[in-house]
Order: sequence, then structure tokens, then C-alpha cells
Amino acid sequence: MISKTSALLLAGLTLILPLQAAIIGTNVPAQPLTPERIATLPAAQQPEWSQYLQNSLHQRQVDQDFLKAELVGHGLKQAVLPHGVHNANGLSVDQPAAYYTGAEPRQIADIIVSFQTPAGGWSKNTDFTRALRAPGELFGAENGSLFLGTNDFDQPHDGSWNYVGTFDNDATTTELRFLARVISANGTNASKTWQVAFERGLDYIFAAQYPNGGWPQVWPLQGGYHDAITINDGAMLHVVEFMSEVAGGADDFSFVPATLRARADSSWRHGLDCLLQAQIIVNGKRTVWCQQHDPLTLEPVSARNFEMPAATSAESAEIVTFLMQLSQPDAREVAAVHAAAAWFTKTQITGKSFTGTGKEGKKLIDDPGHAPIWSRFYEIGTDRPIFGDRDKTIHDDVNEISKERRKGYGWYRDTPKRLLQHYRRWAAEHPPA
Repeated sequence: MISKTSALLLAGLTLILPLQAAIIGTNVPAQPLTPERIATLPAAQQPEWSQYLQNSLHQRQVDQDFLKAELVGHGLKQAVLPHGVHNANGLSVDQPAAYYTGAEPRQIADIIVSFQTPAGGWSKNTDFTRALRAPGELFGAENGSLFLGTNDFDQPHDGSWNYVGTFDNDATTTELRFLARVISANGTNASKTWQVAFERGLDYIFAAQYPNGGWPQVWPLQGGYHDAITINDGAMLHVVEFMSEVAGGADDFSFVPATLRARADSSWRHGLDCLLQAQIIVNGKRTVWCQQHDPLTLEPVSARNFEMPAATSAESAEIVTFLMQLSQPDAREVAAVHAAAAWFTKTQITGKSFTGTGKEGKKLIDDPGHAPIWSRFYEIGTDRPIFGDRDKTIHDDVNEISKERRKGYGWYRDTPKRLLQHYRRWAAEHPPA
């Protein structure tokens, strides 16, 4: 459990506090998981973490060696990129069951299998609806930043090997859901290849889970902020949700062997425990979560240049929504929900909207009567909205960051509004202790 004892704590920031602040700090990078950091853990914890890191390094080498051997075996000089899409994979997992018995989804299932990495996961932003992966084709489309600068937090450690397997943008869990739908819909006609791929995908999730229950954004580990326990865009939560459904064995997951369902049950519960441990505490009170938490300490950490350690609204609201869906929440889960709901109530912003203003781009403007909105990021300890820019500066006014960042990022959300509506009903059945 994270303890915050000071009135103002911005983990990982270099603070600047002028009297009339516009720039209030500079973002600093998150630390990757390294042997040196593991050596600072209590002795009893070190072997498990060291083994995890060794497994990651070994699997990364296996993945790379596979592609190298494929290039040599087919006489190819260099790898090529597959077609990309603007979301995880362009797959639809919410069609009627009959749809998945058709020729097209069965072919897509074969394509998905062909793009499964040697480790067992999938990349993001890759079109799995066109054609089978060809020899020498990379496992994922280009996933790097289009705005890389000097010492950018998004600079890949290895430019030729980036985002091979990930949970970002719902990658891996979406491919597994699609395979499960096709397997379930086709029954005894289901290809054994799909089932083998599905089980390999579960093994990938098991292998990627940290000893404390969290999941990184990318596995095998890639370094930088990708090693952080990633709550951003629902990455970890969606893995927890997926594994809880697999463990239940209902509907699309009835084909999953009992042994794997039992492992999935243990996995998602361990993940949920990690989320509860990571809930930020300020002056003895629980609040919400950061978009990223350090894998070892669970402290809030940064991600991209403009994503600083902060309390975050939308992803935290999704976590609380999941907690409220638990059929028999325990005392810790109930306490987490009540505390987060109190924080959302406290931090809502009224009479404002974040909208386009012509040539100046999006800005926060006065808008009397507008429904409540929440800033994406809040300063830990003060709960004032904060905003980051590509140059790593941190601001207290969204209108003062660059036009490109105001246009290209969701600085305000209304996700907690729906949560609070549900919370009123839930709280009547689960009063505070």
C-alpha cells in the first residue's frame, strides 16, 4: 500500500514553485526493472524477481533469434512491417455467435495465429484482417512516437525491436477474445491450432505477470516506462477482467481446461490485490491511481514526456467500476470504492468545457451549466489539475501547453460522472465500515 505523508508529493518530478506558477515542474523518466534495483529488495524477495527478469531477457532473445533465423532461412535481407490500423487490431469481438462460424472470421483467426509472437502475445496497431504473416514480416506495425526528441522518454532501447508483445491498446487480450469466440462458435469444428494458440496466449499472460501481481505494458520487458505496471488506457485492468472471465469458464471460455481456469483465477485475484496495494494514499486517506506505477515500489511514475506521476481520473474510474461489479466485495474492496468516490466528488469541475476555439485549438473555457468534467491528471497531495507538454514541462493551466498537445490528448474526461451515478446505488448495498 502506498503511503503519502506530505501535503505535496509529486513522485519523480523536479519541482519549481514560483509565486504565480505556469510551469510547475519538469517530468523525469520512470526507472526500468534492473538487477541493481532488484538487489535493493529484501533478500527473500530477490530470487523471484531475478528469475522473472532472467525469463524476460531469455524470451526476448528467443523472439529475436526466431526472426533472424527466418530471414536467413528465406534469404531475406531485412524484415518488413505489416499493415497498421489505428486501434489494437481492427477486430470485432461483439458480433452474434453465428458470425464467427463464417469463412471470414475463421480466416482472421488463422491470421491472428500467424502473428502470435514466439513468446505467445501480440503487438498493437496491426491489421489482422488482411493476410497471413509472411516470412520476414515483423510481428507488429510501427508503434513508435512520431514526435521523438532528444532524450525522449519514448526513445526505444532497440529501434529494430519495438512493442513486439503488449497489453497496450487492448492488444493480446483482444486477440484471445476473438480466438475464444471462434473456438466456442465452431465447437467440434474448431481448429486445434486456434486452441493451441489460445493456451499459448494464456501462458504469455502468466509469464508476463510480475511477482507482486501487476503487469507491465510490454513483455518481454522493453525498458523505460514500458516496465511500469500500466493502468493507462485500461491495460492492466483489461487483463484482470479477461482472466476473471476465463476463470469463470462460462460462455466463450467453456472450452478452457480446468487447470488453466484455476491458474487464471489465481492470476486475476493476484492482480486485483496489486491494484488495491497501488491505490494512492495521501495523509492517511485512499484516493485513486496513477496511470503507471513502479513495478517494485508501486509508487506513481511517469510515462511519455507529457505524462507525469499524478492521480488520474478516467482509468481510476474504470477500476472502481470493476470493483463495484464484484459479486461479493471484501472490506478492502469496499473501502477502496468509497474512498475513490469521495475523491471523484471532490475533484469534479463544473461550469467549464474543453472544446475547440478555432485557430487556437482546444481550450478550457467558461461554460455555465456544462456537466461535470474531470482533469485527466491531478497533482498528488493538492488535487489541482496539471498538464504536461512534449518538452517535459508540467503546467497548471491547460491553455498554456502547446497547441499540438492540446489537440492530441484527452486532457478532460467525464468517465467519473457515470461511475458516481452507479455508486449511489452500490453504496446503499455496501455502506462504509
